[in-house]
Amino acid sequence: MPGRTGVRILRKADPGDARNTVLVAAGPGAGFPTTACPEFALLGTLTAVAPNLFFPHPPSPVTARRTSRGQGLNCQEERASGGFARISLTGVNGAAYEWIIEPSRTDTNHEGRMRTALLVAAFDSQLKWCARIHRELQSRGFACRVVVPDIRAALSEQQIADAGVASVETMSWEEMIAASLEADVVVSGLSGPLTKRLSVELSAVVPRLDGPGPVLVSGWVGIIIEKITAGYLDRCGTDVVAVNSAHDVAHFREAAQWLGLPEGNLLLSGLPIISATPDPPKEGPIRRVLFADQPTVPGSQAERGYVYQQLIAYARAHPERTVLLKPRHRPGEDTFHRMKHHPEDLLRGVELPPNFSVDYTPVDVALAEVDLLVTMSSTACLEAIDRGSRVALVLDLGVHERYGNQVFLDSGLLRTFRQITEDRIGTPAPAWRDGYFHGAGRTGTESIADRVEELLTSGERPSRAVWETDYFRSAAESHLATAARLVPRQSPLARRKLKHGPVKGTLSHMAYNGLPPVVRRPLKRWAKDHQLF
Repeated sequence: MPGRTGVRILRKADPGDARNTVLVAAGPGAGFPTTACPEFALLGTLTAVAPNLFFPHPPSPVTARRTSRGQGLNCQEERASGGFARISLTGVNGAAYEWIIEPSRTDTNHEGRMRTALLVAAFDSQLKWCARIHRELQSRGFACRVVVPDIRAALSEQQIADAGVASVETMSWEEMIAASLEADVVVSGLSGPLTKRLSVELSAVVPRLDGPGPVLVSGWVGIIIEKITAGYLDRCGTDVVAVNSAHDVAHFREAAQWLGLPEGNLLLSGLPIISATPDPPKEGPIRRVLFADQPTVPGSQAERGYVYQQLIAYARAHPERTVLLKPRHRPGEDTFHRMKHHPEDLLRGVELPPNFSVDYTPVDVALAEVDLLVTMSSTACLEAIDRGSRVALVLDLGVHERYGNQVFLDSGLLRTFRQITEDRIGTPAPAWRDGYFHGAGRTGTESIADRVEELLTSGERPSRAVWETDYFRSAAESHLATAARLVPRQSPLARRKLKHGPVKGTLSHMAYNGLPPVVRRPLKRWAKDHQLF
């Protein structure tokens, strides 16, 4: 079990004999100080110590020191009174170590072992969402692992650090499925299609296992600006569908009714990255302004350049204010939505005012000192409202689904740069604001963890009722058939031949793969103008 956090404690035949307790080691990161005893990762099992102790990660307090040398494996419990245990271990290399373990909170399942949670993410926004749930579950005694499947994923060391996660494990999709079957809770921060794949593949295995299987949790890492119905249907096969707003949950309930899907897995939790109640609005002059950039909004180079120029003009109009442009990621990093025109590229060679700069401080950190947050449609606007900052959503390019700002029509925050420059900034419309800060008195992470613990206690799995519906069965069958290649997949060349004919299709395919975009795009327009395709 390499890389597992925490040490499972199981009992042998005689529970009254402390020396019959077995520690199942988890290798590096197990919570045992393996850096002090590197051969421990190879031992697998140790005998001794008091029952019902578990070793937190990192152990606290733990002292490790060499003692005497010996032969073979020898682990002894020297003291187990008052909840403390002194453990001596002689490793296979003859070196001996000793630990003093202070017991931490012990949370176990009905089998008497520590509860485990597997959190799955592939990109920084997903990791940020998972990290909040990770902290809440860990505070309740869960041993948590954060894993990244080796599909399309991109997490730099800095992005991992910014999310507040100590480390992540990379594993194949098949290994992740196997790890999910061993966990008590699986939290998917993955995109909708991959979350659907996860639930479908687990639905084919879990019913054949003993016990109810893991509690599956899914949700949205930010404000939903596209594919609202498709996103719900991709996640409907999980036990907890954590929904961010009252408007969204109403839409999902209606969709469920029309498609004959049970609604018992829908949970109006609120977004995990914001609190239950926002801070009071900040007062006083605006001194610090942050523009929260997005990787694909706006999408074209011309529109992005226009927005950046307007932001620079704002900085020149207010030399007394610090104006920060926060890119979605650093050059060379990646996100779920790929950025084509990084601000550092577009602003290279542009003369910038002294009070304007590009800054990579994480938004949740920067907001402590921000008086005004400006963005197109980033979820950062909710984080800013949560922290009491003023918010303005750029209206200059209009309202359109490609900008994602259609969901903010009733927010009261859409403003042109002229209005923003003149400090004619709106305030959140109460009905819109309350849809996200819905007054439940619990944060999103607390609501999700509460529901997870309820399901673990009761053994109920709402996903099972969904798995039995005609809709999900059909979706699962089509997915599994496609995954097994029972349905023929056409290559790009075959699709172009089918669309354009064998000759034109082949030429189109050769042009797409052999010519750079700067040549291919004008050629494609010319071909269309002359009705060649």
